[in-house]
Amino acid sequence: MSSAKFDIVVYGATGFTGQLVAEYLTQQYKSDNSLKWAMAGRSLGKLKAVRDAIGAPGNTPLIVADASDAASLKAMAEQTMSVITTVGPYQLYGEELLAACVATGTDYFDLCGEPIWMRQMIDKYEAAAKESGARIVFSCGFDSVPFELGTFFVQEEARRVFGAPAARVKGRVRDMRGTLSGGTAASAKATFDAVAKDISLIAILNDHFALTPGFTGPKQPKGNKPIVEDDLQSWAAPFMMALINTRNVHRSNMLMGFPYGQDFVYDEMVLTGPGEKGEANAKRVMAANAEKTGPNAPKPGEGPSKEERENGLFNLLYVAIAPDGRMVRAGVTGDRDPGYGSTSKMISECAICMLRDTTDVAAGFWTPGAAMQHKLIKRLRDNAGLTFAVEA
Repeated sequence: MSSAKFDIVVYGATGFTGQLVAEYLTQQYKSDNSLKWAMAGRSLGKLKAVRDAIGAPGNTPLIVADASDAASLKAMAEQTMSVITTVGPYQLYGEELLAACVATGTDYFDLCGEPIWMRQMIDKYEAAAKESGARIVFSCGFDSVPFELGTFFVQEEARRVFGAPAARVKGRVRDMRGTLSGGTAASAKATFDAVAKDISLIAILNDHFALTPGFTGPKQPKGNKPIVEDDLQSWAAPFMMALINTRNVHRSNMLMGFPYGQDFVYDEMVLTGPGEKGEANAKRVMAANAEKTGPNAPKPGEGPSKEERENGLFNLLYVAIAPDGRMVRAGVTGDRDPGYGSTSKMISECAICMLRDTTDVAAGFWTPGAAMQHKLIKRLRDNAGLTFAVEA
């Protein structure tokens, strides 16, 4: 692929999130003449309009490609080292592009949070990807980069303090301001529809080790109802993205050769505060979770205003617990709303990190954290407004 015309093609650049990715590359890398990237989508007219709207140079290359036209996707993949795709739900629109990238040895980055489809793609294409040289990287946005790297980061501290990684890590959301993306809501609906048609898929959906083919670890917390956490002095409520994040964290552990151990237990919840007020907040979170994928959920292509994105944030707590009860803590924060502002920066930096900093990563299916580890943390700190910090 060293003869490729482009380093990165942003596929879906006329969609809400794709436009944010293209805008980020335009602004963050405007003085970087060595980065060659292009915008791709179904309509040349819309691509031109987006190029002008985000202030990209007038000579930014535009590629017409359509999810329903396999030949156009293959032609696009053949021109580039890597593709960033924001066109979901991936179980509806993703396989043709993934197959094109596998066939051409092109690196692929998406925002997928659909564990059933991800497992199906791993089973179907991993051998071919390893043969062609393609590196397929799922879940390069808010699901699941901060969670995957938060676990990795706190385990580094656990090794330093305890002398060994912790077999138990808690991921907790302390604060999150921003809107659920329309794409996330659509992906959840598509998953529910798929399960309704094929009941056997429920087993994959409910399996914490759905993304670790050939490996099943110990029983994991369900995280499906409010609980009191005495060690954190707070109530905790279910976190709707735990369904994908926990699976990716276990996959990351497997891909790295089980540095957290094969008995590793990990869960995610939302901290809602102590006492009766904390309990009431936890119940409100439960109700809000149901609403987010209901009929009033945002539609794909809809999203928050620039002001809302810039006023958004996320604040995550990671707690690694030693067998004797000692704890180490780390925090991960982001300076934009998670679903759009931070996500568009994260997926861009994942692609550039793989392109420039971790060129030796082997072909196959990866999680971003397992593939890029410290180098991705550094990029996200330097460029994408994330912080990773050990806490007392």
